[in-house]
Amino acid sequence: MTSQTTVEKAPRDPQGPQDSATAPAKGLRGHPWLTLLSVAVGVMMVALDGTIVAIANPAIAKDLQASSSEVQWITNSYLLALAVALITAGKLGDRFGHRQTFLIGIAGFAAASGAIGLSDSIGLVIAFRALQGLFGALLMPAALGLLRAAFPAEKLNMAIGIWGMVIGASTAGGPIVGGLLVEHVSWQSVFFVNVPVGVLALVFGLLVLKDFRAENAPKSFDVPGILLLSGAMFALIWAIIKAGESWGWGSGNTWAWLGGSVLLFAVFAFWETKVREPLIPLGMFRSVPLSAGTILMVLMAFAFMGGLFFVTFYLQGVHGMSPVDSGLHLLPLTAMMIVSSPIAGALITKVGPRIPLVGGMVFTAVAMFGMTTLSTETGTLPMSVWFALLGLGLAPVMVGATEVIVGNAPLELSGVAGGLQQAAMQVGGALGTAVLGAVMASRVNSDFAGNWADAGIPTPPDPRLEEAAKLGAVPEELAKAPGVTPDVFDKIGGVIHDTFMSGMGSAFTVAGVVAVVAAVVAFFTKRGANAEAGAGGAHI
Repeated sequence: MTSQTTVEKAPRDPQGPQDSATAPAKGLRGHPWLTLLSVAVGVMMVALDGTIVAIANPAIAKDLQASSSEVQWITNSYLLALAVALITAGKLGDRFGHRQTFLIGIAGFAAASGAIGLSDSIGLVIAFRALQGLFGALLMPAALGLLRAAFPAEKLNMAIGIWGMVIGASTAGGPIVGGLLVEHVSWQSVFFVNVPVGVLALVFGLLVLKDFRAENAPKSFDVPGILLLSGAMFALIWAIIKAGESWGWGSGNTWAWLGGSVLLFAVFAFWETKVREPLIPLGMFRSVPLSAGTILMVLMAFAFMGGLFFVTFYLQGVHGMSPVDSGLHLLPLTAMMIVSSPIAGALITKVGPRIPLVGGMVFTAVAMFGMTTLSTETGTLPMSVWFALLGLGLAPVMVGATEVIVGNAPLELSGVAGGLQQAAMQVGGALGTAVLGAVMASRVNSDFAGNWADAGIPTPPDPRLEEAAKLGAVPEELAKAPGVTPDVFDKIGGVIHDTFMSGMGSAFTVAGVVAVVAAVVAFFTKRGANAEAGAGGAHI
C-alpha cells in the first residue's frame, strides 16, 4: 500500500496481536527496520536536546544574565509540559494514528527549537521550552507505538534495544555536540541544529511510516479524564519544582499542591471506572510487572537526570573545563550506553528483563556512591570509571523497563503505555532535579558560612557568592572587585568549590539510595505478556 492515508488494522487475537501488522512489508512504507530508522532519527533530536541544553545552561545564564532558579526553569518548563501531556498524547496516537502524531510532534519540536534560538530573553527561552515539551509529548509515545506495531513480539526487545541505544547515545553525546556548538558557534546553535534534523526526520517519516492501528482502537475521547489527569500531573510537577526551587518541602504551599494532586488523581481514578472508553484503563495496573516497570522508570530517572544536572557544573565550574572538554569527559558514559543498549536488548530477549534490570540498578547505585568520592583534585581516570559504570547500569534499565511497560499493555493501548513510560521518566527527572537540588541547596546553606570562616577571609560573606557555590563557579568579575587580592580570590574560590563539592556529595548519596530501592523494585518485573504470547508470531 502506498497511500499515506491507508490504515493497517491489527487483529485482536491475544496470542499474536502483532502478526498482521508485522507481516513483511512491500517497498519502503511500513518496513519494520526502516520504521525503526525513521523513529530513531526523530527521538534522537529530542534525546540530544536534553543534554545539549544542560551543557548550554552556563552560557545561557551568562548571556541572558539569568539566576540559578531561572536556569533550572529552562529544564523545568520542558519537563512540566512534557509530563502533563504525555499520556494524553499517547491516547491521541491510539485514537488518530501514531504516524500522524509522530510527524506533528517532529515538525512542532523543530519549529519550537528554532524559536528558542531566536529568543533574546530568559522568559522567551523558558516559554518556548514549554512548547518544545508539548510537541515532544506527541512524538515520544508515538515512536514506541509505531515500534510495537511494526515488530513481532519476539523481535520487539531488539528493536527497543536499538531505540534505547539511539536515545542513550544521543543523551550522552549531547554534551560533546553541545560543547562544540557552544564553544565554537553560540548557545543559540544548540537549538538551531534541531531544525535540519527535524526536516530530515519529517521527510523520512512521510516516506516510510505506516499508520498501524489495532482493530479495537479507541473510537471516542475521554475529555473529562484528560482534564483531570492533566490537572493532577500539573499539580504534582508544580509542587515538586517549587518545593526544590523556593517553597521548601515543609511549606504549606507545597503540601497544598501535593494534596490537590492526590485529590485530582483520586477523582480521575473514580471517573475512569465509569466512562465507557477511559483514557487509562485502570485494569492495566493489575499487571504487577507493568506497575513495577513504571515505578522503576521513575526511580531510574530520579537518579540519572537529577545527578547529571550537577555533573556538568562540576566539570565546567569546579574543574574550569570548556564545554567541549566537559563533553569529552562524559564520553565513557556515552560509549557504554551505545555498546550496552543493543546487548541489553538481546540479553533481555534471552533471559527476560529481571536479571538485567536488577544488575543495571546495582551498577547505577555503585556509580552514584562512587561519585560521592569526586573532589576538586579528581583526575580524568577516576571520573571515567564512574561515568562508564553509570552508562553500563542505565542502558539495560532504559531498554528493559520500556519493554516491561509497553510489552505488558495491549496493542490498542501501546500509545498510552508509551506515554506512561515517558511520563514516569519525566516525573522522575523532575523529582530528581528538585529533590537533589534541595539537598544541594540545604548543604550549601549549612556549610558556606563555616567554610568562609575557616578560610580566614577578612570580609563578611556575600550572599551572591553563596548562590555561586550552588553552581560551583567562581564569578569572573570577583577578581576585579575592590579589596580582592589574588590571595583572597583564591581563598574565595576554594570556599565556593569545597562547598559545592559537599553539596554534590550529599545529592549523589541520595541518588545512590534511590538506585538501591530501584534494584529491589526490579525483582518484580518480568517479560511482557504479549512478548510471551507472540513467540510464534510473524518473522521479519
